[in-house]
Amino acid sequence: MTGGCQCSRIRYEVDAENDEAYLCHCRMCQRATGGVSIAFKNVPKASVRWTTQEPDYYASSPIARRGFCSACGTPLTFEYPDSDNMDLTVGSLDDPSGLKPKHNFGAEGLHEHWLNAADLPRYKAADYEPLKKRWEEKVGKVPD
Repeated sequence: MTGGCQCSRIRYEVDAENDEAYLCHCRMCQRATGGVSIAFKNVPKASVRWTTQEPDYYASSPIARRGFCSACGTPLTFEYPDSDNMDLTVGSLDDPSGLKPKHNFGAEGLHEHWLNAADLPRYKAADYEPLKKRWEEKVGKVPD
């Protein structure tokens, strides 16, 4: 699998052994990402190859650090420095469609009403005329 940040300054390859991922709902992850949860893929650190450069890091607590791109702000990793494994953000993968959430972690911060949005109306970004017009004026098309 391959992935990276939004601006492509940081790119990686990873050998993923399975399709398992998980959602973390803890308050630290919520604050670090600005979301109600974050999707992670846990992998051995040795299976990750940074193909352009390593991410920038900050100590998000006394026991963990998070990797991110300081140019575009994309959250990329979570890790305990003393662990052989790390988490990659599912959203930073080029094609996250093969992964499936297997459990919820940090359930004390879980917001139930955000878990299942399957019955809500769905709108495609490319069909929203004000957004479509902005993209077409700037780059000629709506990005994939």
